[in-house]
Amino acid sequence: MTVSRRIVLAGLMAAAALSPLAAMAQGASPAAAAPKTERVQFVTNAGKFTIEVYPEAAPKTVANFMEYVKSGFYGGTIFHRVINGFMVQGGGFDRDMKEKPTRAPIPLEAQNGLKNKAGTVAMARTSNPNSATAQFFVNVVDNPNLDYPQPDGNGYAVFGKVVEGMDTIDKIKSMPTTAYGAMRNVPAAPVVIESATVVK
Repeated sequence: MTVSRRIVLAGLMAAAALSPLAAMAQGASPAAAAPKTERVQFVTNAGKFTIEVYPEAAPKTVANFMEYVKSGFYGGTIFHRVINGFMVQGGGFDRDMKEKPTRAPIPLEAQNGLKNKAGTVAMARTSNPNSATAQFFVNVVDNPNLDYPQPDGNGYAVFGKVVEGMDTIDKIKSMPTTAYGAMRNVPAAPVVIESATVVK
């Protein structure tokens, strides 16, 4: 089994104290900077949450993400990496911990003014900055150590934020975890994404 989408080393888990999700783009809210947005509702066996995406800030990232949503790719995938005090990551493995085949990776759009604040959604990648495919993560605290140019000179590309159902993310982040082969921080009971659909 690969660990190709492990997004950061354990040393990156030190994060700033939890603070309210505020303006993410140099004094302006994402909504003000990117008025043309879409929303995606995720239904999981732990509850629902909805994210709003920002195509004007991260056009290639959002287009890629929305293709996966509209194709039904995320149905049946899990949150396979959960670290309370850091982030929850999913969208790449099925409940048997088999990684789903994806389309080609996309170029990194980390220099878009959006920050890894609590509640924001960013793309997971390997040490190769241009390796993101389908996996994403939700920051559960402010993670400035993931903003460009940290932690490796490249940063992690934020492309949306949770606008409804953050209580579901809070439930997921608190779930007991275990090891599965070489992977750590895997929820002991699978957190399954049942569907991801575009909503008005």
